[in-house]
Amino acid sequence: MYRIKTYNQIADIGLSRFPRERYEVSPDVDRPDAFILRSHKLHGEPVPDTLLAVARAGAGVNNVPVDEFTHKGVVVFNTPGANANAVKELVTAALLLGSRRILDGMNRVQQLTDIDDPEQMARQLEKEKKQFAGSEIAGRTLGVVGLGAIGSMVANVALELGMQVAGFDPALSVEAAWRLSSRVQKVDSLDALLRLSDFVTLHVPAIEQTHHLIDAEALQRFKPGAKLLNFAREQVVDVDAVIAALERGALGAYITDFPVPALLGRKDTLLFPHLGASTAEAEENCSVMAADQLMDFLENGNIVNSVNYPQTRMVRNGGYRITFANDNVPRVLGTVLSVLADHNVNVLDMVNKSLRDIAYNIIDIESEPTPAIIEAIAAAEGVMHVRVL
Repeated sequence: MYRIKTYNQIADIGLSRFPRERYEVSPDVDRPDAFILRSHKLHGEPVPDTLLAVARAGAGVNNVPVDEFTHKGVVVFNTPGANANAVKELVTAALLLGSRRILDGMNRVQQLTDIDDPEQMARQLEKEKKQFAGSEIAGRTLGVVGLGAIGSMVANVALELGMQVAGFDPALSVEAAWRLSSRVQKVDSLDALLRLSDFVTLHVPAIEQTHHLIDAEALQRFKPGAKLLNFAREQVVDVDAVIAALERGALGAYITDFPVPALLGRKDTLLFPHLGASTAEAEENCSVMAADQLMDFLENGNIVNSVNYPQTRMVRNGGYRITFANDNVPRVLGTVLSVLADHNVNVLDMVNKSLRDIAYNIIDIESEPTPAIIEAIAAAEGVMHVRVL
C-alpha cells in the first residue's frame, strides 16, 4: 500500500486516479511515500524518512526545498504545460487591457449612479469616451522571454492577433521548438529583444539565473514607452527598478500577476491577484498530471517532469526492477553491475541518465534480488537510494 499525503485543495479528478486498493490518499497519512501539493510551503518542515517523491500540481516549485530533497533521494515533480492555456488566456487579456483603457471606461460607467435615464447616460458616455481611447496591439511587437509551454502558446496567439513576435530562450528545447510558429522571430540575446519590443512578456522559472532578470540595467534597453508583463514569478523583476522606470516615463506600464504594496494606486500599473492558473480546467489538468507522474514513479520507477532528477523511462521487461540514484561520478554503475554479476543475476535491460550532479538508473533483472544484493548496492560508494519494484 502506497501512502500519499495531500496538501491544499487538490482537484478530485486527479486524486481519484489513485486506485484505493493500492493507495491511501489523505492529508492525515503517516509515514507517507509521497506528497502532492499546490502552494503549501515545505521549507523548514521535517522530511519523513519514508518520503520518495513530491508532486507539485503546478509549474513553479519555489515552495519546495528542491536541493535538500535531491540529496535525500526525493524526486520532485511539477506539471509543466498543464496550466499553460489558462495563463495564455490571462496574458492575452492583459495585453488588451494594457493597450486599451477598458477598465477605466468600465469603472466610469459604474460611477454614473445618479443618472436614471438611459438616453442621458448614453449621451454622457458618448461625450466622455474620448478620454478612454487606447491603441491596437495589431502591428505592435511582442517580445516573449522564455519559449516553453506557456511562452510558446502566448507567442502563437499573439501572431493570430496580428502582432509581430520576437522570442528569446537560450534553453529552447526541441519539444518547445516544435510547438512554436515559424513566424516567431528568434533573437539571440535579451538585449536585442528588449530594444525592438513594444510589449515584453516574461515566461521563465524563478531560479538563481533569472533572479531580477529585468533590473535597472535591462530597463534602460526598453523602447521608450514599452510595457512589461510579468506572469512568471515576482522574483524575475526588480520592482524598485520598475517603479523608477515608470516614474521617469521610460516604461509605459507594468502589468503583473504578482502585486506588491509599492505598486498600489499607480495609474501606470495593472495588478492581478495571481490568477494565472486559477481556472477549474487548469487545476484539474495539474492534479491529473501530478497523480499520473507519482503513480508511474512509485510503481515503475519512471521519472517524467522532474525538476531535480533526469527524465528516465523504461518499459517493464518482466522479472524484477531495481532503481537507484547516485552521485554522478565514474564507476558507480559499474560497481552495481559487478554486484549483480557476482551474484549470478542476469540483467534484462537497463537505462542510466544524469542531470547535473545526480544520476538515476533503472535495471530490470531476471530473478528476485536477495537482501544481500540490495545491501551491497546500497553500500556502494556514491549510491544514495535503492528501491526494488
